[in-house]
Amino acid sequence: MAQLVVLGTLLCTLHSGLGVLDYSEDFSPLPAHHCPDQCVCAADVLSCAGLGLQEVPARIPAAAVNLDLSHNVLQRLRPSWLAPFSRLRTLRLDHNELYSLGGGVFTNASSLKLLDLSSNALRALGRHDLDGLGALEILLLYNNHLAHLDEHAFRDQGILSRLYLGYNELASFDFDHLHGLDTAHLRILDLSSNHLRRIPVLKLAALPAFLKNGLYLHKNPLPCDCRLYHLLQNWRQRGLSAVHDFAHLYTCLAFNVPASRVSFFDHSRVFENCSVATAHNLEQSEQRLPVQVGSSLHLRCNTSAPAIHIAWVSPQHELLLAPGSQDGTIKVQADGSLVISNVQLRHQGIFVCLASGPRLHNQTHEYNVSVHKPDSKPEAFNTSYTTLLGCVVGLVLVLLYLFLPPCRGCCRCCRCCRWPRAPSPLQELSAQSSVHSTTPPEALSRKASTHKHVVFLEPSRSGLNGRVQLAVAEDFDLCNLGGLKLKVSSESASSTGSGGPVMI
Repeated sequence: MAQLVVLGTLLCTLHSGLGVLDYSEDFSPLPAHHCPDQCVCAADVLSCAGLGLQEVPARIPAAAVNLDLSHNVLQRLRPSWLAPFSRLRTLRLDHNELYSLGGGVFTNASSLKLLDLSSNALRALGRHDLDGLGALEILLLYNNHLAHLDEHAFRDQGILSRLYLGYNELASFDFDHLHGLDTAHLRILDLSSNHLRRIPVLKLAALPAFLKNGLYLHKNPLPCDCRLYHLLQNWRQRGLSAVHDFAHLYTCLAFNVPASRVSFFDHSRVFENCSVATAHNLEQSEQRLPVQVGSSLHLRCNTSAPAIHIAWVSPQHELLLAPGSQDGTIKVQADGSLVISNVQLRHQGIFVCLASGPRLHNQTHEYNVSVHKPDSKPEAFNTSYTTLLGCVVGLVLVLLYLFLPPCRGCCRCCRCCRWPRAPSPLQELSAQSSVHSTTPPEALSRKASTHKHVVFLEPSRSGLNGRVQLAVAEDFDLCNLGGLKLKVSSESASSTGSGGPVMI
């Protein structure tokens, strides 16, 4: 009883000190993020597109991986606004009214892979506008008003592979340093629909083959230069998609007048006076190397000056650095050379060496490796054996045809034939001689018994009105009758009163 009193006293003390416990209060944790008003949140995707936003929403879920702010009226982006989004991979800001970026806008976007800034009002791209985008792979800047690009605008985008600058107002582009771009990773450079007038032909020719395939220059007021014409014509004949697919959109200014645009490839008369010699030594031709499956291959990066950094690009557009290996089959040595110990069919294609140093910048050397299987000796033996066997069989058939006598039952099958056999001259002669002969038919039958299939004819004795009666020797076959022409002599005809020959 005393214990119950003590317990009750303690409960009263706790009740007076802590207050009454409200079990109706919800102690469940708050959600990890709140979705902004009118936006759509689906798992790691946040879409605030087409809402007429003038500023970026303040409360954006930090777990967003794909953020879509397109089709709004955003004009500026505040610095470090992406600080909470450590997982952001895709950012779409297209179709807004952004006229400038500024430094620090993308400082905390180190994981961003795709940035879409197309269809805005950007006029220039500064040196620090894209700082912090070290992992960026795709950058869309088309359909802006860009007229100036800083010399090092893309220096921090070391692995950028696709850059779209089409539909802008660029009058020049640095094809030597590519404004800081790394050609080892770059695959698409879209400069179409700009104001490019001066194109450095030699710098274009020095670009790697995989970048030439993705360099879009159509719909620019290019000069009608002979070397540029031969260079683009060569790219078109090689099937490079950037020129081949848009050949009808490549134009040039014939007299440096905007109204004198002519098609590069449809009006070849403009380039009739161009000497073929101007096309020589523009591009370093790729070195062709035929190798067999299973053999080894050693490629060296030949450069005009000593190189500090050497990298290789495989036919599958994979970057191979020195020293390193891929799948244990392709190895890049410490000296920059590439070794394939066991060549397979997947190694066929163009290997490009990229070298850089104090005296050279991204000098390239290309090897076109063609892989073929070794000749198979058993196949050659089987072919000769088959040919010899065919000759022997043909010779045997000819000998059988010449020396074996025909079988007795060969003509029995002729009963089913529609077309009868034509008689030989000997049979016709025998038929005619039998008509004039005075020897009885029986005697002739006995004489001719050694020769089968002979027809004997004699005048009718039983009054057949002058028709020829047919007497057949033994073993006579009706097949020999077809096509046989029988004539009656003049004496027989007059004695019977027949008016002419009869054919059977």
